[in-house]
Amino acid sequence: MATRTACQVFRRRFSSAAAALHPSPAEIRSRRNAVFSREQERQRALYPRIEKIEVSLRGPGLDGTLLIMNKGMSTPLSCARHLTEYHVDNSALALVDGELWPLHQPLTDSCTLTLLTFNDSDPTLLNEAYWRSCSALLGQVLETAFKDDYTVELLNTLEIPVTSGAFCCDVVLDPQLDSWTPSPESLRSLTRGAQQLIHHNLAWEPLEVAPSVALEVFSHSRCKQEEVEQKASDSPKGTVMLYRCGDHVLLSGGPLVARTGLCSQYEVTAMHSLGQGPWGHHRRTQGLSLPLQLQAHHTIWRRLRQRAEKLVRTVNISVLYLTQPADRSLSAFQGLLDGCPDNCLLHVLPTP
Repeated sequence: MATRTACQVFRRRFSSAAAALHPSPAEIRSRRNAVFSREQERQRALYPRIEKIEVSLRGPGLDGTLLIMNKGMSTPLSCARHLTEYHVDNSALALVDGELWPLHQPLTDSCTLTLLTFNDSDPTLLNEAYWRSCSALLGQVLETAFKDDYTVELLNTLEIPVTSGAFCCDVVLDPQLDSWTPSPESLRSLTRGAQQLIHHNLAWEPLEVAPSVALEVFSHSRCKQEEVEQKASDSPKGTVMLYRCGDHVLLSGGPLVARTGLCSQYEVTAMHSLGQGPWGHHRRTQGLSLPLQLQAHHTIWRRLRQRAEKLVRTVNISVLYLTQPADRSLSAFQGLLDGCPDNCLLHVLPTP
């Protein structure tokens, strides 16, 4: 009896020690959240009293508009709320004194502010941020899609151009899953997970931090720690940008759009094996999405999805200029798509 009790005590102590050395994915997410919240509160405390700043708005119908906001507290979204419901619902990113600025990041000085939407005449910068945000959303889905018994390691953040046809997220799954091949139903399950996050309309909260804070956030990921050091060395200010979406904290190489609800059509299209890498069996998960303000006919979406299923490699993009067909029917534009190579950006010129 005494021997059995001693063994039970030993097993409990051994299990506790093992859990401390190898915390579960849920515990890791909780710790990352705690560090993020602590640093967020510390930064907010840098502005103990309210100081006013002047924000001069730019954009259609807004030139000359001046808002008096709170330094270190007000965000571009706060400014949008002083305008119209359209600006609140459609703004995805901002330009602050010409610099890309997340919609939830506090303003720290008087500035000029331009709110960016997908309906702008040149949405190039916003499209890049949207593609990056779709990758971030995919990473969040992958991190929580498997039971806590399986580890999921998100690899270095990829900067994939929109013209590649698919956004990507590289991942290493638990070694127990090395022989697993995702079925179409598995991809549909990942798509449903993403659509749930989109439905919840979660904010991507930005937080610019010192490398030491980011290293603490990712203390259980050697891969992410290396990425933190690399991004900090590449940053003029020596800082890195973290984002939080729900309980998921991520490292980003550029600004993300304001919220998950800005995504509309969203589909996980493929998961390709990249073979053995420095962190294990590397896989590349790919997807396709369009923002809320843009919709594609199901025929066009099917063509885009077929392209997004193909493995994205280092992409060399060429631009193909074609004249818009006189017949603007769906079949005419379908013909243009059929003649466009996978590594080609199709630019349709107006009919002369």
